[in-house]
Amino acid sequence: MISSLRGHVLHLDAESAIVEVGGVGFSVAVPASVARSLHVGDETTLHTALIVREDALSLFGFADRDELTVFHHLLSVSGVGPKSALGVLSSLSVDQIAHAVADEDDAPFRRVSGIGPKTAKLIVVQLAGKLHVTSATSRQAAGSAAGEIAGQVVAALTALGWNERTSVEAVTLVLDAATDADRRSVPVLLKLALAQLGPARPERAGV
Repeated sequence: MISSLRGHVLHLDAESAIVEVGGVGFSVAVPASVARSLHVGDETTLHTALIVREDALSLFGFADRDELTVFHHLLSVSGVGPKSALGVLSSLSVDQIAHAVADEDDAPFRRVSGIGPKTAKLIVVQLAGKLHVTSATSRQAAGSAAGEIAGQVVAALTALGWNERTSVEAVTLVLDAATDADRRSVPVLLKLALAQLGPARPERAGV
């Protein structure tokens, strides 16, 4: 069983990465949030699940053990295969999945490509009581940490020459569209903010 990989990213697309470990390249299917956080040449560690089928061996990789655990829980649901489980984790964070299950709300799952109404309901029913729901205190702490990260991105943009108002507006826009994983990464948020600001010169931005 391959339970983790640590190596350099050789190739990357929206749904997979090739990670070189000891001269061997492993093709790993990953959630969209993980793909967005990686760059070719990066050293990365992925927590993995090896799915064995009669005609194929497929490796799925995740940023942390919580994502991997939820992936296995999703596979236990009738009608959910590896690709569908990966689709859920590409669309929803671990915390969003846990809260949807706790609230008996199948709507978030119905919005995932490949998950029909019946399967969405089964996810809620069969995962009830199996997922950890973040407490209000923990969510508050996470929000505080996210605020600190956003502040670092604003500071980086102003250091590059953008004025504070423009920097705050750009970071606010990317935070609204970013995944939970993206919000925890200063480099990723900075890259997204720069893309949002576009090619305009910093000294002319926001004036």
